[in-house]
Amino acid sequence: MFQNIKEGQAKGKHRGAGVFANVFSIQNIPLYIISFMTSIVGVGTGGQVSPFGISMMAACMGNSVPILGVVLAGILGNAIGFGLEGAITYLVISIVFVLSTFIIKPLYQEEEKNEKIRLSKNIFIATLIVQFVKVGFSGFTVYDVLSIISFSVIAVVFYKIFVNSIMVFQRIGEKRAYSIEEIMGASLLLAISVTCFGDLNVFGFSIRNILSILIVLVLGWKNGVLVGTTAGVTIGVTLGVITNADPLMVAAYAISGMCAGILNKFGKIGVIIGFCLGNVVLAYVSNGYTVELIYFKEILIASIGLLAVPKSIKIDIEEFIGKSKFLPEFQSRALNQTKETAERLNNVSETIGQMAKTYVAQETPEQKQLENKQIFMNELLDNLQGYENNMLYDDLKDVEGKIDDEIFKLLIDKQTIKREDLLKIFADCNSYIIGFEDRKISEFLEENIEQMVRVINMSYKISKASFVWQKKMEENKKNMKEQLNGVSKAISNLAQNIEKDVTNEEEYGKEKVQILELLKQKGIGIQEISIKRQERFLIEIYIENMQKTKIETIEKILTDVLKEKIVLNDEACLGNRLNFLSDDKYVMAVGTADCTKNKSEISGDSVLNIRLKDGKYLLAISDGMGSGKNAKESSSNALKMLENLLLAGFQKEESLDLINTSLINQNKEVFATLDIAIIDLYKGNIEFIKSGACPTYIKKGDKVQILKANSLPAGIVPNAGLQVYDRDVDSGEILLMCSDGVLDSNVEYKNKELWLRYVLEDIETTNTKKIADLVLNEAIDNCYGVAKDDMSVLVCRFLRK
Repeated sequence: MFQNIKEGQAKGKHRGAGVFANVFSIQNIPLYIISFMTSIVGVGTGGQVSPFGISMMAACMGNSVPILGVVLAGILGNAIGFGLEGAITYLVISIVFVLSTFIIKPLYQEEEKNEKIRLSKNIFIATLIVQFVKVGFSGFTVYDVLSIISFSVIAVVFYKIFVNSIMVFQRIGEKRAYSIEEIMGASLLLAISVTCFGDLNVFGFSIRNILSILIVLVLGWKNGVLVGTTAGVTIGVTLGVITNADPLMVAAYAISGMCAGILNKFGKIGVIIGFCLGNVVLAYVSNGYTVELIYFKEILIASIGLLAVPKSIKIDIEEFIGKSKFLPEFQSRALNQTKETAERLNNVSETIGQMAKTYVAQETPEQKQLENKQIFMNELLDNLQGYENNMLYDDLKDVEGKIDDEIFKLLIDKQTIKREDLLKIFADCNSYIIGFEDRKISEFLEENIEQMVRVINMSYKISKASFVWQKKMEENKKNMKEQLNGVSKAISNLAQNIEKDVTNEEEYGKEKVQILELLKQKGIGIQEISIKRQERFLIEIYIENMQKTKIETIEKILTDVLKEKIVLNDEACLGNRLNFLSDDKYVMAVGTADCTKNKSEISGDSVLNIRLKDGKYLLAISDGMGSGKNAKESSSNALKMLENLLLAGFQKEESLDLINTSLINQNKEVFATLDIAIIDLYKGNIEFIKSGACPTYIKKGDKVQILKANSLPAGIVPNAGLQVYDRDVDSGEILLMCSDGVLDSNVEYKNKELWLRYVLEDIETTNTKKIADLVLNEAIDNCYGVAKDDMSVLVCRFLRK
C-alpha cells in the first residue's frame, strides 16, 4: 500500500519504487529518525496527532523516498506523543493520503528538483477529510472547523519546507553546496525534532535547549552572520510557537546567532564567545542586569559539542560560497552577503518591533478602577465562605448590588471600613439593621457586624497587594516595550549602516583592484578587503599570513592609492584582521586621578577611555548613587553597556535610552550620572553628552569656559532628556571632566562651579596627569584632608599635528 507512485503522465512510463525498495538504505535511516522525532511534537491547533509527522511523511513521498519506514516511524512517534488515538489517526490519514493520489493525480516535476511529486492538494484534502469524519460523530462547532482547517494548512506549509530540506539529511557525507532555503529548512526541521525531548533534563540541563544552541553554533561557525542570524530566528520562533516560550527568546537566539556568525572568522572559540556576548547584551537590554536568557551552563555543554565537531565537516551554501580566489567573484560574493545580511537584520528588527507591541498596556483610569474593583469583589467572595449564617451575608454576596459598590468606594477613600461606616452604607441603600434594643439580639447583631467588618477589611488588604503588583507588572511591560523598541531601532540602524557600506564598497571598486594588485606584487596575500568612507576612510583587510606581512608596506600602498595618509588602528585589529583608517589631524594626551571616599572600600565612580571602530575616542565618567559596591556596580554597568553598544555599532542616542530603561527596570533604586565626550581627532570636534553630570571645563591659556547641563541621571525617569553640546577643538586646549565629589568638596562658594574654575586659571602646567593630581589634591584639601565622597578627574590636552 505504502509505495511511492510515480506514473509519469506525460511520458507514460512507470517510475515507481516497490514497497520494500531501498527501505533499509543507509541514506534513508536519518529520515526515519527525524520522522519519529517530529511525530512526537504537536502544536495544539486541533486534532490529537502531529502535523509535522504528516508533513514529513508527505515530503518523503514527494522526494521519492520509500515511505514504509517513514510511516512506521510516524506511527511509533504519534503513539508516544499522542497515545493510541494519535497513532490510529496518523495511520488513517496516511492511508487516505496514498489513496488520494489515485483519485487526484499529482503533478510530476524534473528529477533535479527536490519536490519531484507535487502533493500539496493531497495532504490538505487527506487531513481535512479524516478530521471532519472524526469530529462528525460527536458534533462540532465553528471553532472545531477553524481548528481543522488550521491544522491542514500547517501540514501543507511544513510539507513545503520539509520537501526542500530532507535531501540535506539524505545526502550527508556528499560534497555539494546547498541553497539557503535547503539549509534553513533543515535547521527548522532539526529545531522541531529536538523539541520532542520536551522538558527532559539530564542533571538539570535541558536536552532540547542544548541541541537547539548547538544547531545555531554549528551553522554560525560554518556560514557566518547571515546563516547564524537566520538560524537563531528560526529556532527561536520554533521554540516560541511549540513550547510557548517567552517572545524575548526569539530575540535571544537571533542576536546570539548573529554575534556568533560575526565572530566565525576566529573559529569555534570566536563563535562560542559571540553567542555568549549576544546573550549577555540582550540580557542587559531586556532585564537591566545579567540574568541570562539562555542558561550559560547549557551554552557551555553545547559549546563542548561544537568543539567535538570535526573541522572537515562542511555546510556550503551555493549562492554565496565559491572556491575561486579571483577578484570579480570575491567582490560579488562579499557584496551579496552584505546585502543579504542587511535584509536579514531589517527582518530581525521588524520582528522585535512586533514583539514590543505585545507589551502595550493602555488602560484608562476608569478601566483600571473597574479592574481593581473586580479583584476586590473576587477576594471578598472567597473570604465570605463559611459565613453563610451571618445576617449580612446575602447583601454582601451580591457583588453587583449598590452596597458592595459603596463599600469599595469608601475603601478607596479611607483604606479601611468601620462599624459605623458599614451601618451608614446599609442605611443609605435602604437596608436597615434593627433590633439593637433587645440585648440578646443586639449581641448577635454586633457579632455579625464585627465579623463582616473584619472580612471586608481583610479582603481589601489582600486585594490591595494585587493592585500594587499589577501596577508593577504594567510598569515592567512598559519598560520592556521601550527596551525592545530600542533594540529594534538599533538593529535597524545597523542594517542602514550596512546598506551604506554596500554603496561605499561599490564606489571604491577601482581602488580595491589597485590595492590588491600592489599588495600581490609585494608578496602580501589577502582574503578580503573592505573600504568605507564616512567622514574618514575605514579599511578592513583580512591577511592570509600575518608573519610575512609588513604593516608599513600596507600603510604606504593604502596612502598612495586613496590619496590620504592611512595608518593602522591597532585597537581594532583582531586575529588576521587588520584595521586601517585616515590619520588623525590632532593628538590627545589623557591624564586621570581618583580617590575613594573615606572609610569606603570601593569607589562608586567609573571612568572609561576607549577608541571606537570609527576612530573616535570615547571618554566618560559615571557616578553611581552613593559609594561602595552597589554604587560601583551601577556606574560600571552603565559604562560597560555604553561601551558594548557603541562598539557593536549602535547609535549613541539608542544606546543611552537602553541604559536608562535598563536601570529603571531594576527592582531597586539605582541610578548613575553619565558624563560623556566623543572626540573626533580627524575632524577636530568634540560632542558632549550629559545625564545629571557635573560641568565640563575647557581651558585655553588663562581663560576657562564652563559647559553645564541640568538633566537628571540615568535610571530615574523614562525618556530622560539628554543634553548634547558640540564644539570644535582648538590646538592647545585642555578639557577637564570630574565627578560631583570633586565639585561638592568646596563649601565656601555658593556657586560651586567657580572654585574649580579659579583653580584651573591659576594652573600653569600643561601636563594632563599633573593637572588631574593638582585638582584632586585641592578637592581633598577642601575637606581638610579627608575625602567626603568618591572623586574622579579626567583631563585631556589637544594639539594639532
